[in-house]
Amino acid sequence: MEYYLYINGQVVGPMTAHQLGAYSVNPDTQISTDGGQSWKPLYSFPELMSIYGARANEQVSNKRILCGILAIVLGTLGVQYFVVGKIGAGLLTILLSLITCGAWEIITLIQGILMLTMSDETFEQKYLNPDKWFPLF
Repeated sequence: MEYYLYINGQVVGPMTAHQLGAYSVNPDTQISTDGGQSWKPLYSFPELMSIYGARANEQVSNKRILCGILAIVLGTLGVQYFVVGKIGAGLLTILLSLITCGAWEIITLIQGILMLTMSDETFEQKYLNPDKWFPLF
């Protein structure tokens, strides 16, 4: 089946389901199968959602690994928080590192190890959840 994608005000296509994965899409992205005559959100196509869901899981896994390594290597600079968009937590980590003369590095080292060993689902709930501004452990 061929798909058309409506993104950034333009129609792109035709393309296969796997080619669609090369674009920055979300469940609400408009998709057409009839050359752009009728549009439906991506979530109404189960075959596309399975590809999109797999890609989203891969991104969480990559971010978890990156944050874990950064917490171990550069944890006192709060880089792991900046990666997940928690700017306040990153700045607080820098402040705590300065106040404790670097002893806060022990906490960020433990945090990095925990990030690397936790599941993607746990990482997503704990660090990517917008309600938590300073997730620690």
